[in-house]
Amino acid sequence: MRKVNIGGVPEHFNLAWYLTLKNGKYKAQDINLRWHDYYGGTGAMCKALRSGEIDMAVILTEGIIKDIIAGNPSKIVQTFVKSPLIWGIHVATDSKFETVEDIKGSRAAISRYGSGSHLMAYINAQNHDWDLEQDLKFEVIKNLNGAIKGLTDGEADYFMWEKFTTKPIVDNGIFRRIGNCPSPWPCFVIAVREEFIKNSREDLETILEIINQTTSEFKSIPSIDKTIANRYEQEIEDVQEWLSLTEWSQGVIDEETVNGVQDQLYDLNIIQKKINYKDLVFKK
Repeated sequence: MRKVNIGGVPEHFNLAWYLTLKNGKYKAQDINLRWHDYYGGTGAMCKALRSGEIDMAVILTEGIIKDIIAGNPSKIVQTFVKSPLIWGIHVATDSKFETVEDIKGSRAAISRYGSGSHLMAYINAQNHDWDLEQDLKFEVIKNLNGAIKGLTDGEADYFMWEKFTTKPIVDNGIFRRIGNCPSPWPCFVIAVREEFIKNSREDLETILEIINQTTSEFKSIPSIDKTIANRYEQEIEDVQEWLSLTEWSQGVIDEETVNGVQDQLYDLNIIQKKINYKDLVFKK
């Protein structure tokens, strides 16, 4: 049986992977797919792809595009979630900040440089016409638990993370959400090390076929809202709202979208150059 390592965030977006693993879909095809949770998000997964710790990652679009341009030997093989990610903008419950404009020039908690929480802070700043040099400051907090500690202890002032993942923390009175910032592109893609694409093409195609079959039917799985609510400790109405807003994809990300992401990252000075679509995306 051939071993394949895949990484992703331990969030509701990736439940389809858990279901296919639980049902033994990959083992039935002689593939030992091993899932690894990355609480540090996209930055941690980029590092793991570079080192060969994982072969595949379910990863934020903007983060992997930035890292491939910076030398990550991987390619995007398809879009996984085509709807935007809705980033909640959070402060500590007793924070003096009441609006998004109030946090201008304060310290953003980020999981690591190059992560989604880092890159989306720039998008939020651009949306509000802030000075990207003067009005953005960062404190690295590693993960969601680090953000809870960082904001509560006053080490950072605000934190951007997927709003439904953080909703229980808001409900428990630890964070207050003062705004939202949807990503201006499809949120998650599947990225694969070039070495794995070259040497294990058949296994890759089998894995994608299995997960795509499941995501295409995901919303019609009986009581899927209750399953998500129980597994991720969320309120059923929040899960139902999230399901109504979320669309999975079984297709390859298109050139126009990739170039649009690059244009925005370049304009924000997050990347220093733009590269060809074929150098970012693998198409059969």
